[in-house]
Amino acid sequence: MAKRDYYEVLGVSRDATEEEIKKAYRKLARKYHPDVNKEDKDAAEKFKEINEAYEVLKDPEKRARYDKFGHAGVGQGGFDAGNFGGFGGFGDFGGFGDFGSDIFDDIFDIFGGGFGRSRRRGPSRGADLRYELEITLEEAAFGAEKEIEIFRMESCKTCNGTGAKPGTRPKTCPTCGGSGQVRRVQNLGPMQFTNVTTCTNCGGRGQIIDEPCPNCHGRGQSKVGRKIKVKIPAGVDTGSQLRMSGEGEPGDLGGPPGDLYVVIRVKPHKLFVRQGDDLIYQAPISFVQAALGDEIEVPTLEEKVKLKIPEGTQPGTRFRLRSKGMPHVRGHGRGDMIVQVDVVIPKNLNEKQKELLVQFAKISGEDIKPTSKGIFRKMKDAFGV
Repeated sequence: MAKRDYYEVLGVSRDATEEEIKKAYRKLARKYHPDVNKEDKDAAEKFKEINEAYEVLKDPEKRARYDKFGHAGVGQGGFDAGNFGGFGGFGDFGGFGDFGSDIFDDIFDIFGGGFGRSRRRGPSRGADLRYELEITLEEAAFGAEKEIEIFRMESCKTCNGTGAKPGTRPKTCPTCGGSGQVRRVQNLGPMQFTNVTTCTNCGGRGQIIDEPCPNCHGRGQSKVGRKIKVKIPAGVDTGSQLRMSGEGEPGDLGGPPGDLYVVIRVKPHKLFVRQGDDLIYQAPISFVQAALGDEIEVPTLEEKVKLKIPEGTQPGTRFRLRSKGMPHVRGHGRGDMIVQVDVVIPKNLNEKQKELLVQFAKISGEDIKPTSKGIFRKMKDAFGV
């Protein structure tokens, strides 16, 4: 099974600081520690994977090699003959079970009654990048074009990607002879195994840099800011992802670049609440308007429209304005605008308004006992008028 990206394992970005990496590691280590997850069979493997990722990313030199060459750059590729421990690692030859699935993926060198197993690094695809973009509801509704700036690894302009100080050149690795791999032969009884691993001296690069480039520190790549225009289609919502092909990190050894994923976040609106492709608007009306009916103006994304309120409208009543909501991002048409009336009860009534309401209550057969008296009523009671 292919190893997961170490940054993905720890849940951090490729430009994360040492402190962010350490914080992420501690959090995950506590979560998946085998002593805490005794009943979880996968916890031990996850814990091992987390530790492996942290051991590389916490070390600046190992991290630099990993960023440049991937797992092969930190000696995580190839075949580990140490796991065999003579024939003990095979058990009753059950260890050969994995050979069936790998036999067509590996190269076997058959000679002298033995065989060797080799994995050679080839071109690999660059890592994907993620960018969170915040937009307004109006931009989500009608579409927009936004310019963003991303930072990604590109070939160092100081050393032209060699990683060596200008005026110098990398030297061929004396350990692997420039192949980037080291071949070791191990005799196990009548069988002979050839173990090919990534050269630890050069990290699989095949070259040694005596004087690193002062700009990229021998990595051959440096982080460069790049401005990109993003076209946002109408109807997107929070969580929508826009894929920009080839705008991610560059590939390794001539491999294709990764992609850039722009993740949309729509800001809350001061008037409307979005539910799917519908928009909800709370329309305040007075209890007189609710009782007698009226015609009010309601805002939409484009303009204000007239809405008739029937007499006797109850609080919370909803009215639907067809095709006044958000566009359907996958197809034609739009959602609706749902207007929910909110009957506002006045807090400060004058004496005349109170008297009229009391009269209304009497006509309606209601026995109303106001909880407070107005200033003039209090004066009348005080002087017995």
